[in-house]
Amino acid sequence: MAAQKITIEPVTRIEGHAKVTIHIDEEGNVTQTYLHINEFRGFEKFCEGRMYFEMPMITPRICGICPVSHHLASAKACDDLIGASAPRPAQLLRDLMHMGQVIQSHGMHFFELAGPDLLLGFDADPAERNVIGLLQMNPELAVKAVRLRKFGQEIIRTLGGRKVHPNFAVPGGVNKALTPAERDSILAGLDEAIETIRTGIAIVKDWAEKHQEDIEKFAVFPSGYMGLVTEDGGLELYDGRCRLVNADGNLLEEFDGRHYLDYIAEHVEDWSYLKFPYYKKLGWPGGTYRVGPLGRLNVAEKCDTPLADEELKAFKALNDGKPVENTLYYHYARLIETLFAAERVRVLLDDPDILSTDILNTRREPKGEGIGVIEAPRGTLFHHYWADENGQLERVNLIVATGHNNWAMNKAVESVAKTYINGRPVTEGLLNRVEAAIRAYDPCLSCSTHAVGQMPIIINIVDPRGFVVETLRRDG
Repeated sequence: MAAQKITIEPVTRIEGHAKVTIHIDEEGNVTQTYLHINEFRGFEKFCEGRMYFEMPMITPRICGICPVSHHLASAKACDDLIGASAPRPAQLLRDLMHMGQVIQSHGMHFFELAGPDLLLGFDADPAERNVIGLLQMNPELAVKAVRLRKFGQEIIRTLGGRKVHPNFAVPGGVNKALTPAERDSILAGLDEAIETIRTGIAIVKDWAEKHQEDIEKFAVFPSGYMGLVTEDGGLELYDGRCRLVNADGNLLEEFDGRHYLDYIAEHVEDWSYLKFPYYKKLGWPGGTYRVGPLGRLNVAEKCDTPLADEELKAFKALNDGKPVENTLYYHYARLIETLFAAERVRVLLDDPDILSTDILNTRREPKGEGIGVIEAPRGTLFHHYWADENGQLERVNLIVATGHNNWAMNKAVESVAKTYINGRPVTEGLLNRVEAAIRAYDPCLSCSTHAVGQMPIIINIVDPRGFVVETLRRDG
């Protein structure tokens, strides 16, 4: 047979636009696979010249799926820039909004984006392997999933006035206090949300038990792991220290995120607009690592909420306490974090300071530079601003969560392609497994670019001379 290059474009059920190219030799073996991020936004450049206090409203437009993460990371960077730490009640309220973001984002990903692969099967008819198929298979579960996402979105709306691109966090604090009625309204929906999350955990654990063969060969590889932790090593999503461990789980670094440039550098490849971050001391590619749910649970020693902590213990036991390397366990880790976030909502709402009106620090001691770090649903997010004496931005640097996982996603698609496609006829189901390797990381590639309507995949098989010899089409 002739050598082939198979192109999957666009990759479906992710946020954004990407394509995968799979290179196959004359014997039908995969020689190389690339994940191409083929869009360019340039937020860092066009934020130059803006006033620092505009950034919490500008940067959420980076992402239509997780605008809260950018909103809060930006506000934290502005706090640092002007030397005005937010009062404790404001910190609690920001944390609460962030928990709403984690719940709605993680819930949507498991039940609506990744769930069709797991619950309907990688080889299911693509016309049915979607959220509509889930609705037909289990209407009650589908409705619960929608209500779970709504619960998270309502927390965001209650605090920020709207579910997407909220207007809430400002330099030095927040612009709205929480009322007792609003607190009670959120609490009223919490038990149902926790029940739905625990149902999801039971589903993914049952699926894992029945599909161990796939789990053990589907993009399993060693890497470093990074995430925020509390002072005593607990899972942290809003504000903590960056912890970086190696493939054996041994500590490499634990550092204040404001010093990230001392530890993290970015590699560039000419076939992707997305950079490849790595740990400086180990160099490229030896210093590559993973972030997001799998990364965070691999670096955390505990969860400071009871139900999530029990699940974390079960997660740790999957590899006898060593880091869990299986890409498909991202889904399990994601639901454990969702449970933690829901339990954390109760902790925050039970804190007497949550209703305080001491929500803004008006002190201004400009430093000329500010850094904000937060755990977005997809991983560690850095916002770094430099400003002149008037507060006008001269430079902006962002390392988005998905960027940290760029190397890992490329590694995953190559591993899956070589495992499932080598020497076999290329079927839609096999190509879907390659896509599923990307979906496990829940990448947000588009930064608020959304497609409406059908999402077809067109696969062109090209001979060594570059001529298309066959075209396969799959409608979305």
